Amino acid sequence: MEIRLATETDLDELERVYACARQAMRMGGNPTQWGTTYPERDLLVDDIARGQLYVVEGDGRLCGAFVYALGADPTYAVIEGGEWLDDEPYGTIHRIAGDGSRKGLFGAALAYCQGICPNVRIDTHEDNATMRHLVEKAGFVYCGIIHLEDGSPRLAFQLPANR
Repeated sequence: MEIRLATETDLDELERVYACARQAMRMGGNPTQWGTTYPERDLLVDDIARGQLYVVEGDGRLCGAFVYALGADPTYAVIEGGEWLDDEPYGTIHRIAGDGSRKGLFGAALAYCQGICPNVRIDTHEDNATMRHLVEKAGFVYCGIIHLEDGSPRLAFQLPANR
């Protein structure tokens, strides 16, 4: 698998990948985290403009996507029921998704992100059993609950930098 920054020419394929991911989430018992339209095209365009949306390609076609945002995430400033492992600079993985055609996408994305900044944080919906399994398998440590801008709670995890 190859990873590169997304461009606006990827938008149609990105929408396809995210539609596949939303369907998989619904089938896996998590119908509300992304609903039927998240992430919207305008958000993807913004992520591309910020230089933080990446695509994963396998066998010459786009099969996954994720955001890796460096720096303090405002929704991570307050954490309930626990604490972050450290206060060192970090990157956050958001909106990771695949179309189901390739295994190992999460591991490839995580390795890529660690190459940029090894201190990685991520959050997910309580009902997202697939993502919870992936982060725990990768060695992330549960740190507590954060709240998104709309107030929705998310389970927050951090990967120890020495991992």
